[in-house]
Amino acid sequence: MARRSIAKEAEAVRQRLGTHPIVLVGLMGAGKTSVGRRLAEKLGIPFIDADHEIEAAAGKSIAEIFADHGEPYFREGERRVIQRLISNGAQVLATGGGAYMNDETRARIQEHGISVWLKASLPLLMKRVMKRQDRPLLKTEDPEAVMRALIEKRYPVYAQADVTVESRDVQHGQMVNDVIRALAQWNGWDGQKDE
Repeated sequence: MARRSIAKEAEAVRQRLGTHPIVLVGLMGAGKTSVGRRLAEKLGIPFIDADHEIEAAAGKSIAEIFADHGEPYFREGERRVIQRLISNGAQVLATGGGAYMNDETRARIQEHGISVWLKASLPLLMKRVMKRQDRPLLKTEDPEAVMRALIEKRYPVYAQADVTVESRDVQHGQMVNDVIRALAQWNGWDGQKDE
């Protein structure tokens, strides 16, 4: 019964989406890439990871871009790449944690896409981000303090997203279903964005 219901909701979301992208926002470790890949598969649309696209455009890893050029340079490249990607029609686009903080990027997402904030608690984020060593902002003595500061600064901005889904420590498939349900229940479909 639940599978049939989620399949119907997924089909409804896909139809309502038209040519608009679903843009996942949130802090590193919230699950944007892992959930996004599975969400795209379930909806039958492409998945794009903005960070991978930035690395491909630069010919360097994000850590190398940060080390060689600094964060402002990276953010400018991120803005340009997302501006290009947002015009590619129906897709699930996973953005980097800082992308939605850029006013121009956020406005472009709000104009052309449906933004979904994967909101996660500090303990869950720490559990996830400490598994990887390639997070430039966390190369510090106190990564938890950095994450706490990012939450304080970014969560009020992420709250502007069209849809918020609580990221939980459950299987990815369950998170995908949570996102689909939240999108199916979103009351903004009627006032959908301009092409």
